Amino acid sequence: MNKRHCLTLDLIPDEGLIAEYEEMHRKVWPEVIASIRTAGIEDMEIYRAGNRLFMIMEVNGNFSFDEKAAADAGNEKVQAWETLMWKYQQAVPGARPGEKWIMMDKIFELNA
Repeated sequence: MNKRHCLTLDLIPDEGLIAEYEEMHRKVWPEVIASIRTAGIEDMEIYRAGNRLFMIMEVNGNFSFDEKAAADAGNEKVQAWETLMWKYQQAVPGARPGEKWIMMDKIFELNA
């Protein structure tokens, strides 16, 4: 059974940087895509409103945030991508130092 995770992140509020960030996401490196799929993420979408991003991840039963983080830590290309992305990103208020995407809490579900 698939599970959905929703996360948020802020971009640096600079239109030029935001345009670059969007361009980078039109051609995400194949190694990054492979690491996403290998982790058990079956679908992922990112939306933007101003400088706020919202990510929806559909994951299978094999997915683990801890295992994904460990695999990413050992993947040179993923680490290079993440380092590059920090040029555009900033933590949301309340994030711990170095924390990027923050898990969102579901507060409403129409069909619950």
